[in-house]
Amino acid sequence: MSVHFEERSGVVPCKTPWGSWYQTMEEVFIEVNVPHGTSAKEVRCHLGSRDIELRVKGQEIFKGKLFDTTVSDEATWTLEDKCLIRIILMKTNREAGNCWSSLLEGEYCANAWVQDQMQRKLTLERFQRENPGFDFSGAEISGNFAGGGPDFSSLQK
Repeated sequence: MSVHFEERSGVVPCKTPWGSWYQTMEEVFIEVNVPHGTSAKEVRCHLGSRDIELRVKGQEIFKGKLFDTTVSDEATWTLEDKCLIRIILMKTNREAGNCWSSLLEGEYCANAWVQDQMQRKLTLERFQRENPGFDFSGAEISGNFAGGGPDFSSLQK
């Protein structure tokens, strides 16, 4: 369901010196620009449940402790067109309130506006899941959306 929602609503990227990262309720996506002509043999990528390291042509791109835990055996990386590395991490906590404020602890932090937009997007994604058949991809949200938005679970349907 996330893929359909993302295709219609776009993404909220957090720009970094090496590319960008963005998230859904379930996943964290990392896109790293590398020199054109890079081969997979020149990429060293470690994807742990709590840590990550990426080296290209012997140079460290990033290394550190992730903001939150991931399912390491579901993580993947690909090299696309010999110029873009795409890493996909599966979040352990897949609730709308689990909006990462940075990729690594203390590094690659989303500024206040980007963090706000990310949280709004995850809240709308949660509403989409709770209300299949309704299209929230172009919706705007205001008010209390931090922490995943208001809880309507106690309301009768």
